[in-house]
Amino acid sequence: MIEFYSLNKSDKNIKKKILKSISKVIDQNNFIMGSDVKVFENKFKYFCRSKFAISCANGTDALTMSLISLNLKPGSEVILPAMTYISTFYSVINANLKPVLVDINENDPLININEIKKKINKYTKVIIPVHLYGSVVEINKIKKITKGKNIFIVDDCAQAHGAEYSNGDRVGGSNLANISTFSLYPGKNLGAYGDAGIITTNNKNIAKKIAKIRNQGFIKKFNHETIGFNSRLDTIQASILNHKINNLKKLNKLRKKIASIYKKNIKNKNIKLIEYSDGSVFHQFVIRVKNRKLFLKYLIKRNIQYGLHYPHTINQTKFYKRKFSKIFFKNAENFAKQCVSLPIDPMLTIKEINYIVNTINKY
Repeated sequence: MIEFYSLNKSDKNIKKKILKSISKVIDQNNFIMGSDVKVFENKFKYFCRSKFAISCANGTDALTMSLISLNLKPGSEVILPAMTYISTFYSVINANLKPVLVDINENDPLININEIKKKINKYTKVIIPVHLYGSVVEINKIKKITKGKNIFIVDDCAQAHGAEYSNGDRVGGSNLANISTFSLYPGKNLGAYGDAGIITTNNKNIAKKIAKIRNQGFIKKFNHETIGFNSRLDTIQASILNHKINNLKKLNKLRKKIASIYKKNIKNKNIKLIEYSDGSVFHQFVIRVKNRKLFLKYLIKRNIQYGLHYPHTINQTKFYKRKFSKIFFKNAENFAKQCVSLPIDPMLTIKEINYIVNTINKY
């Protein structure tokens, strides 16, 4: 069986170092906000080329707390794509704001900027571009249409660790977004061994607010200055991430190599390749197939694991239909119905990659 993704294989060369660091945290008896947390925050901000990085418990909290830090009026509108993971949507709801969905592009997974224009009004206060599958939204284009409108940009970078804009700036480090949020879930390009997240910004005041919010509303113990979350990155996860971030560039390079082989060699009229940005880090490699159910059976029979990212758009979820008016997004819904994620584990062998390609071409 060709696995979809093996964290164990990716981390094999640093496993001993990770276990030693975990043991050290246990010996030091410092499990919450220990020194490894600050070390990781510093490493991550330098990696992103950002001024500030604030770690937290998970990617959903990262988005939610970022929105809360902006002190917006309840019910302010937040524009986000209809094709994303449900966490992006829930973060808006949990921040007591109103989500406004827009469609994606026809054959790439990114938010349609022309559709954003149509939805902007006096109640629009935030736009959340999602860098889905590691492909990058060119936020500079969004900045042009929001100029002078006092609209914040909070980009969801949960699948884009190390991705770059067309000008070479790294996602999470430029001045394009006001705040950038990352999930560090185990399956991400940079993942912990449990839930974890981190936020970057170049705004000192926003960084201070988020640092308070993630820690029960205080920086100095018992000095609660605001309503807060219990959303701290624990020291053990930070100690793991301090080793894993050193491997990120190498593993992203391997993902790009696998993606280039797929793009060059998959040739089947029944399979459609999607478009990726030049600076993508290929968190997922997604293809489109019309009769997905039949295709998935074909892959299973030939011992190839797969993923679905995602089988439903936000407006197709039961929660959305129950709480909001019924609307449709043609591109996103077609995408959700046809998408299949192929294995893009950086540790795939050439033999395994060629087997996947040949199997798909024979479908």
